[in-house]
Amino acid sequence: MAAVSPPKYVKHILVSLLSRGYAAYLVGGCVRDIMLGVRPHDWDICTAALPEQIMEIFPGSRPTGMKHGTVTVVVGSRSAEVTTFRSEGSYADHRHPDIVRFVGDLTTDLGRRDFTMNAMAISADGLIADPFGGTDDIKARCIRCVGDPERRFDEDALRMFRAFRFSSRLGFDIEAGTLAAIKKRAPLAAGLAAERVRDETERIILSPRPETLCQVIELGLLDRYLNGNARLDPDTFHRISLLPKRAPERWSALCRLLLTSHAIASVKNFLTALRLDNRSIRCCCGAAELLACPCPASAFEWKRQLSRYGTDSVCCSARCRDALTGTKCYRALRAVLKSGECCSMNDLAVTGDDLMRLGLRGRELGEMLNFLLDYVMEYPGNNRRELLLSLASASEE
Repeated sequence: MAAVSPPKYVKHILVSLLSRGYAAYLVGGCVRDIMLGVRPHDWDICTAALPEQIMEIFPGSRPTGMKHGTVTVVVGSRSAEVTTFRSEGSYADHRHPDIVRFVGDLTTDLGRRDFTMNAMAISADGLIADPFGGTDDIKARCIRCVGDPERRFDEDALRMFRAFRFSSRLGFDIEAGTLAAIKKRAPLAAGLAAERVRDETERIILSPRPETLCQVIELGLLDRYLNGNARLDPDTFHRISLLPKRAPERWSALCRLLLTSHAIASVKNFLTALRLDNRSIRCCCGAAELLACPCPASAFEWKRQLSRYGTDSVCCSARCRDALTGTKCYRALRAVLKSGECCSMNDLAVTGDDLMRLGLRGRELGEMLNFLLDYVMEYPGNNRRELLLSLASASEE
């Protein structure tokens, strides 16, 4: 018996299906979380009802995946995915089943899932269905495939990344047979969509154990994006966990470590291949350049960095330097940012239009703006319109 306390809208869905004669269970990740004593964020339900029958019972539902038996049932302002019991055919692309067959029993449905800890179900009255030993594996803190692990990874190569993602998040070990199958089937990862690989990689580096990525790399799951024969240090990779759980900082730290281990030659090429957004790429590229230089030794040097690279890259580089090398750079940067002193063109007391009225154009205009910015960053108390216009006028005489 499990101490299950799903929200009222989830209970309503379960009871509505059961009252019409259709078996219905909580399934997948929410059951795993319940067994771990964690409140689930999402509640998934599987049922013997066909998609069309689910739509009849819940008229306001959305047919989000009818081909695969999935309906998003809406109850008031809340929703949950309800999926018909199913089995699956072959996976020609190593990612999606070629055919889905709706079935009438729960065990067949659970047997198609990735890991034993995700192949459990709980009935409305709290009884656990666990035909593959997920409860024991959770107690042993073990990630094990349902059935033949090589077959599971042949079906969906992304499951190899998911194994490491769960390991990094939960602190579980990957069972020896499952790990051996990952090593054997690693070349299949090259065919995965870059966006999927990016998302799984990001989840790992945002986890409490980002050093798990070292094993991902050593087994060859990222060979499509990295140079071969990189020497990685898990202890150093663990330092990524000292950073805030924000993607820009952690991607920047990862790129720094990959550069120094010669796993990549270009941050921009690496992140572009993984389809990161342009803002993140600019931030990480700037941070990588800054991390290759000494930490600024004065407020003026910090302001020079801020004016050239922008706040995002400079903050990322300072936080990464502190995490990776144990310095206190971010404290010094924060003092500069709190001062409110000028460190960008937008902070100058004069604008390009002001200087154009003095007759400056083209390259001369840009050079004067840069000169005034450097001057004000070194002498912040002199960021006054009249004084700066006077300096600009004097230089033209």
